[in-house]
Amino acid sequence: MKHSIATVLPLALVMISFAATEPAKTVTVKGYVLDSACAFTKGLKKPISGECATACAKAGSPLVILSSAGTIYWPIADTTPSSSQNDKLLPFAGQTVTVSGKIFQRGGSTAIVISKVEPLSKKK
Repeated sequence: MKHSIATVLPLALVMISFAATEPAKTVTVKGYVLDSACAFTKGLKKPISGECATACAKAGSPLVILSSAGTIYWPIADTTPSSSQNDKLLPFAGQTVTVSGKIFQRGGSTAIVISKVEPLSKKK
């Protein structure tokens, strides 16, 4: 059976793209919990207040983790259908946290499936 290049090439490209996909890495991230709109539209380096971040989250804005390096981590679920991760982060809105989980990167965005979140302990 002969296969044309038009048939074989797309299949080969799909196989290469699967081979190039890296498995998710488990990392620990330190950063502020704030709403995504403020992170982008106001260019904040830290939240204005916990109350502001909480109000935005309750109005539907996704909470994100903003690292000191400026990376915005989008919390995602690893289930289908997916669900909002605001409930996990809402108790920490406006605070600095340490978050552990698997990260995924695509198109310049970084997402994290949170396995653990806790307030960043302050040095005494």
